[in-house]
Amino acid sequence: MGKILIDAEKCKGCSYCVLSCPRQLIAIDGERINMLGYNPARFNGDSGEKCTGCALCAEMCPEVVIEVYRDKKKQKEKGGAG
Repeated sequence: MGKILIDAEKCKGCSYCVLSCPRQLIAIDGERINMLGYNPARFNGDSGEKCTGCALCAEMCPEVVIEVYRDKKKQKEKGGAG
C-alpha cells in the first residue's frame, strides 16, 4: 500500500493528479486557498479505498509537489519468497 504527501502551499490546483489517480483518492480542496491563491489538491486516503503507490499523480504533477511513499513490507509479502 502507499500514501502521498502534497505540498499544498506550492500546488496550483491544475487537477492533473486528480485526473490521473486510478482510485480517485485526490481532490481539489474547495475550502482552502494556499499562499499562491489557488485551491490545492488534497489526498483522501481515508476514503476506504487504498493508495497503491503507483505514482501516476507525481508523474503528472507539473509543479513536482507530490511525494509518494510505498509500504515496503507489504510489497515484499506480495512478491513471494523468491
